[in-house]
Amino acid sequence: MSEHRAAMSSTPPHFLNFNDLACESVGAKVLFATDEWFAPAANLLKREPPQFIASAFTEYGKWMDGWETRRKRTPGHDWCVIQLGVPGLVYGVDVDTSFFTGNHPPHMSIQGACLDEEPSFCLEGDRTGMAASDSQLTAVAKLGSEAWPELVGLSELKPGYPDSCHNYFLVHFPHRVTHLRLNLYPGIHTHTHTRTHTRTHTVRCHARSMSSDGGVARLHVFGVGQKDLSAVSSNQDIDLLSLVNGGVCLGFSDAHFGHPRNMIGMGRAANMADGWETARRLDRPKKLQADQHGILQLPGYEWAVFRLGHMGVIRAVEVDTAHFKGNFPDSCRVEVCTLTPEEEAKCLGTSWNSGKWRILLPPQKLRPDDNHVFNMEDTHSPATHARLIIAPDGGVSRLRLWGQPVFETTARSKL
Repeated sequence: MSEHRAAMSSTPPHFLNFNDLACESVGAKVLFATDEWFAPAANLLKREPPQFIASAFTEYGKWMDGWETRRKRTPGHDWCVIQLGVPGLVYGVDVDTSFFTGNHPPHMSIQGACLDEEPSFCLEGDRTGMAASDSQLTAVAKLGSEAWPELVGLSELKPGYPDSCHNYFLVHFPHRVTHLRLNLYPGIHTHTHTRTHTRTHTVRCHARSMSSDGGVARLHVFGVGQKDLSAVSSNQDIDLLSLVNGGVCLGFSDAHFGHPRNMIGMGRAANMADGWETARRLDRPKKLQADQHGILQLPGYEWAVFRLGHMGVIRAVEVDTAHFKGNFPDSCRVEVCTLTPEEEAKCLGTSWNSGKWRILLPPQKLRPDDNHVFNMEDTHSPATHARLIIAPDGGVSRLRLWGQPVFETTARSKL
């Protein structure tokens, strides 16, 4: 099912806490684009926020930090195909038109599919000034992407001014997605087909009869990774919290400098921006005191809550403060619980002020720019959710919960 509606512009949607499955940092890539005259489609997947340099030009025209096609003078419409870095369930998208003010496409749609095999073709190198070749058109036609189900129906895009550049769309599509097709469309007057047509057929008619062009700065696809963990050996511990294995952030107290979802990203953090960092708490005591273990005694703390990719028994906790040298937390602790979907929904509704938390890792002193590994001495009950608590504030680059997934028949005997 697709969500056919205007972009939301009031309160940011909850899906922004989820993982960006279409970011280049997790392996996403553009496989095909009809045209990349002013700026290549690969820019859509950049991790860094878009920028604008007034004096920057190329031999093809104004340099733009996004995907921008030439002004179309032929039948058809522009579109591209993206391979997600992490296949999974998509809950929402942000079509960011930053700095595309007189040259943004007025409408777009997004289709998706779960392909059994990865396509053998991919765009490489600097594609500025280029368009799809006949051989590329022939190769992409084999995917039949024009018939993929819609995740977001024909929807209006706002221009890239600061107060309108983020075009948020909810997605209600219950199936795993590996690839997306982003379509750019002209004005609303093109949506004139009779109601007897299916939505997919209507979109095809637009593609044949109308033209569109313009620029989009970034495409963020927020969702939850979906991976089959049933084949994991009992002798092999995996990171139950990794975004690749289905982990996802569900809430946090503060994310002033960096979102906690960064902590479950792939590999080690590239820099401080690739981690979770809070603002400095204003309730810090005028004079700090420590207990016998060297842990500062503080009135406040910050927290982030995650759902594990699968219920599991956690055997080790890894807390990495890489790059955080003058702004690492003094200490941390980890709590876990086992929640049903209904209990999770209740906790979300109370901003995680409710829950059945139990201590997995008691307070531990942390070091700057270092990787800390804490092995569990006792076998704990299976958990579905985890909460990292840092005191008083600061930054953590990665959080790993190493353990073994537990499936329903085994879980009952351990609870």
